[in-house]
Amino acid sequence: MAMPDVAFDRYYRYEELTKLLQAYEKENPGLVSVESIGKSFEGRDIWLVTVTDKSTGAAHDKPAFWCDGNIHASEVSASTAVLMVLDKLVGQKRADTAGQMLKERAFYLVPRFNPDGAEWALADKPKIIRSSTRPYPYDEDDFYGLERQDIDGDGRILSIRIKDPNGPWKIAEEDPRLMKKREPGEAGGDYYRVLPEGLLHNYDGMTLRSRRVKQGLDLNRNFPSAWRLESEQYGAGPYPTSEPEVAAIVKAIADRPNICGGISFHTFSGVLLRPPSRMPDDDIPPEDLWTYKTLGETGQKMTGYPAISNFHEFKYHPKEVITGVFDDWMYEHRGVHAWTVEIWSPQRQAGITDYKYIDWFREHPFEDDLKLLKWSDEKLNGQGHVDWKPFKHPQLGDVEIGGWDPHFAFRNPPPQFLEAEVGPLADWAIWHASTGPCLALREARVEKLDGDMWRIRFAVQNSGWLPTSVTKMGADKKLCRGVVGEIAKKGTDGSEWLASGLLREEKGQLVGWSHTPTSGFGWHADETDDVAVFDWVVRGSGTYELVAKHDRAGTVRHTVRT
Repeated sequence: MAMPDVAFDRYYRYEELTKLLQAYEKENPGLVSVESIGKSFEGRDIWLVTVTDKSTGAAHDKPAFWCDGNIHASEVSASTAVLMVLDKLVGQKRADTAGQMLKERAFYLVPRFNPDGAEWALADKPKIIRSSTRPYPYDEDDFYGLERQDIDGDGRILSIRIKDPNGPWKIAEEDPRLMKKREPGEAGGDYYRVLPEGLLHNYDGMTLRSRRVKQGLDLNRNFPSAWRLESEQYGAGPYPTSEPEVAAIVKAIADRPNICGGISFHTFSGVLLRPPSRMPDDDIPPEDLWTYKTLGETGQKMTGYPAISNFHEFKYHPKEVITGVFDDWMYEHRGVHAWTVEIWSPQRQAGITDYKYIDWFREHPFEDDLKLLKWSDEKLNGQGHVDWKPFKHPQLGDVEIGGWDPHFAFRNPPPQFLEAEVGPLADWAIWHASTGPCLALREARVEKLDGDMWRIRFAVQNSGWLPTSVTKMGADKKLCRGVVGEIAKKGTDGSEWLASGLLREEKGQLVGWSHTPTSGFGWHADETDDVAVFDWVVRGSGTYELVAKHDRAGTVRHTVRT
């Protein structure tokens, strides 16, 4: 069978990506379905790709895993990561275990959460915004300030440096291409002010400030969990799920209760981030924390990315928390394990390993800059850092343009690094999906009783590592019901044939083996809390259809004859 011609060393714009997803569907009709779950602000379809082996049942009857990417406009490698998951399931890079996985499980993939913002980022003349292209909170341009844009026509948005006796930067003696922070109390040298490349609006000849970006939304602050007003949480929107992209994703997930976990791909930092974001680990059930740590340990082994806490290790400010984010909503409202994966670490590429992910940008040793510059010279052919060149700025006069190229080297992997970076992340996502609960037939038995009576026993088992509730949070909040068993006699409408038992009966949640202790010193018993047994007594011969189903763990159907 021919496969879609997909390349993992480039970034796809919307039309190309759409055609590529449609090609996967065309070439794999028994595995792949593509549908629109809603429209973006600018009217683009948000594509959902469902992947499962349709010959073994519908996706909604199987435990499923969710992956999305590119909620933030310029984080386009996140789309590539989701595309890699798809290709490892059905394409040229298909994983060895994919066939069996798709017989038992399903995947829901959204490669491009925010198609409008990504189009701006990937344009020939890019415009970099945080997230949605919708104006917010006001549909008006700021009259004042510096607007980032490519003013020298080289296709890049770099930095401007301008001499200023009170500037906080100086040219580094170690390498004059780099700028170095001025020391406290330092005086008597040549100092500079550094600004993003761009033009000033209504410049008064003195005041320098950034122009407010009209597109002020952050779609990853618009989810319902602990959503806060704009005054408390920048970019949150006027109300939870106010934005069409977020509303579409939330509805798609809520309409698919079989989703047992999820990953939202972002950039950059090279980390696997887990909830909670707004509270310490002590405030969630220990059972969920233990599971998160186990999942993260395997993730770190497979990807090389540390698995860390949002609250404890990835705060943008030590006194502030973020709310209204995807992974918190998935965990707190849906009761499943969810992650935010930040793709790519330029620091790690340059050999910088002992650093704090957010704090590094506030303060780090100058030696790190030298390592990054060496990496740019040797691995990026000098493209990560651009030599400073004189430029006649229309408002600032004689300046120089150059410095780090964040769009090329930092925000996403350069194309030649892309496949190697996202491949292990896709492997971890597929492995993660395999840990979810999964109903399987344990036994179906028919026993003859006196007269025309028959006993039917139907037992199912959770064959997955995780419990059917997935998390303790899910169990405590009763976010999904237990295993439900049903019986029906083929060719009849009534229940006169049923002598004992219920047409529909709900059992509890079934455990997995995720919390089995490693100690085996005699006080632990592996009880059969992973099994649900349904018993009926029926009258007469016939064909009986048995069903056991769980919102998350899937559906088992079996037919017996008396």
